[in-house]
Amino acid sequence: MKRTISNSNMLISPGTDLETVFQDLKHELHRAVLDRRHPFRFVMLATVDEGQPEARYIVLRQVTQELRFLFYTDGRTPKVRQLEQNPLASLLLYHPGKRVQVRMPGHFEVLRQGSLWQEHRGRVQGEAMKAYSPTLAPGRVIQTPEQAYRWEEERDWFTLLAFRPKSMELLQLQGLEHLRANFRYEQASNTWKKEWVAP
Repeated sequence: MKRTISNSNMLISPGTDLETVFQDLKHELHRAVLDRRHPFRFVMLATVDEGQPEARYIVLRQVTQELRFLFYTDGRTPKVRQLEQNPLASLLLYHPGKRVQVRMPGHFEVLRQGSLWQEHRGRVQGEAMKAYSPTLAPGRVIQTPEQAYRWEEERDWFTLLAFRPKSMELLQLQGLEHLRANFRYEQASNTWKKEWVAP
């Protein structure tokens, strides 16, 4: 007998149409910016450094209505150099409560000026700016941890990373009957093509 697992906490339930899945995914992404405890707030970023894959977690700061993902960083970090050399990268998100994975290949822009950079630079105030103004660059070899606790007073290296996904692939885990949907951005028509994919 065929057995289907039903869980009201899942992002995709059996019988859900693709448009509903797409809108629910966007809702969760926007929630992640507002809720510090949301699992999608911490995103794994995968880049390439001289042929070697590199991965690390970064904090999601904003998702625009056009699904542009924004992140803050110190402009001297290795990931910035890697993205300037090769702007193609991938994001990976996982929600353990909903048992859903989201993969997003796409393209990054590294912003150190401009109106969007100024808007987000203005949101970082007081002690929070220390994350982007240490005297020593991230990754620098030091003798003791205390050496890293010095900050510049006159300048900072605040950098805005802007990501545009070319697709968003969602995998809903549910026993032996996983569900997988892919949403691919079509630039010519400024629309998202939605399709089911075998898991």
